[in-house]
Amino acid sequence: MAFEDLDVWKRASTLSADIYIEMQKIRDYGFRDQITRSGLSVPSNIAEGVDRSSAKETMNFLSYAKGSCAELRTQILIGMKIGYISKDIGINWANETREISAMLVGLSKTIKNQ
Repeated sequence: MAFEDLDVWKRASTLSADIYIEMQKIRDYGFRDQITRSGLSVPSNIAEGVDRSSAKETMNFLSYAKGSCAELRTQILIGMKIGYISKDIGINWANETREISAMLVGLSKTIKNQ
């Protein structure tokens, strides 16, 4: 299986790109750097995990990706509270992280049962 073919990777990479584009206007470099890094970590860990040679390694990286989703969601929620992220965009992004997390759980179960 190629990571580029996985819907979860496609959605995570789109979210990451959207975050990079939207956060370009934020002057708070620390916040911008942190949220873009955690957003980039999700599809990157999916890709690295899928390209690993064992199911155990793959599942570890999918777990890291899921953790990065939680980290990203936290930063989105804080960004909304401090006015860096609009409510509409923030709610959309937070919901997307929840759906990506659920997809990662499903993918992990599939790999475990193979």
